[in-house]
Amino acid sequence: MTTLYLDTFSGISGDMTLGLLVDLGIALDSLQAELDKLPVNGYRLEQRQEKRHGIGGTRVEVVCDGGQPSRTWSEIDAMIEASALPLPVKDTARRIFRCLGEAEAHVHRVGLDEVHFHEVGAVDAIVDIVGSAIGLHLLEIQEVICAPLPLSSGMTQGSHGSIPLPAPAALALLKGVPISGIDLQAETVTPTGAVLLVSLSQDFGPIPPMRLEKIGYGAGGRDLPIPNLVRLLVGQDESDRPVDFGTLVHLETNIDDMNPEFYQFVMERLFEAGALDVYLTPIQMKKNRPATLLQALARPEDASHLRQIIFEQTPTLGIRQQRIERYALHRRILEVATPYGGIRVKIAELGGDKTKLAPEYEDCRTAAQQHQVPLMDVYQAAQQAAHALQAESPHNHAHTR
Repeated sequence: MTTLYLDTFSGISGDMTLGLLVDLGIALDSLQAELDKLPVNGYRLEQRQEKRHGIGGTRVEVVCDGGQPSRTWSEIDAMIEASALPLPVKDTARRIFRCLGEAEAHVHRVGLDEVHFHEVGAVDAIVDIVGSAIGLHLLEIQEVICAPLPLSSGMTQGSHGSIPLPAPAALALLKGVPISGIDLQAETVTPTGAVLLVSLSQDFGPIPPMRLEKIGYGAGGRDLPIPNLVRLLVGQDESDRPVDFGTLVHLETNIDDMNPEFYQFVMERLFEAGALDVYLTPIQMKKNRPATLLQALARPEDASHLRQIIFEQTPTLGIRQQRIERYALHRRILEVATPYGGIRVKIAELGGDKTKLAPEYEDCRTAAQQHQVPLMDVYQAAQQAAHALQAESPHNHAHTR
């Protein structure tokens, strides 16, 4: 599987994304030939090599030759739908534009059909978004992962006058995305850049394991105190590797003044809210006070809700949070027939023909109670049946989790 990792160390914009794609080897003529399938005229693409802090990258600029009409979201959507672009490109571009239109509608408190993209800004957005969809299609990218985004402060000029940075539309698009503030009075993440990232990325976090094949640099239009570039890594995920890679959030807090009976309720609430695991550890705090370390693992998008539950349901005044990398073996469920009935067995793949087997405890317990036999007998029967079934057909009755 081809994976694309966007290293957004100084932010991203639509034209920087086009520069990345061209820097990776997509010919500008090929990009323009596909864009010509849209009824948009009066612009041209210019490509040049530029350096930022001594690092070379490709700059692609949309240059308008004359006046451009203002276009509504619905007009742009219909235009893309009616074009002769490949269906995957049309579907991707329309999905991205709808996401951008909904963000603008939210900011301006209007309906989606009332959203206008003004003059040159409309052409830029069309070319950047459709061009990026074309580029990803030509590169046959199956997965996009992005680094956390650096957000600046200050003011910039929009079609309605001065607006704060990050631009309100960009900020509306970044809900649920890991961000960090940087000391820079210039726009780092534009609305077009933001919508491309949130619409195309499957995950945000560190560089995933892959066999690196290509590196590209897209140059922004200004010189900044930091290199105004976005970096792109393209590599092959090893399809036979038995490990899934992802980013989780680890939450923890020390509690020394809560009724122990309350912990079960807190754990239940956390699991209901999406926690992947919750666990308690006895600790000794200052002045040798006995206490409990409450810890939870969660997906990044669930962290905020879990923090709120911990604050509401415990007396703690502070929670520590950190992002961690998780490597998890591929797993599937195999249902096997035993003298005690059907038992589900979890299969973890180690690579090649190697696996680890673990009968589901709840199934074994229920069967042992029903048949009045030792739990271990049911457990061993399930293991033997799973080994035998795997030997016959490794994927028989398997359900991937």
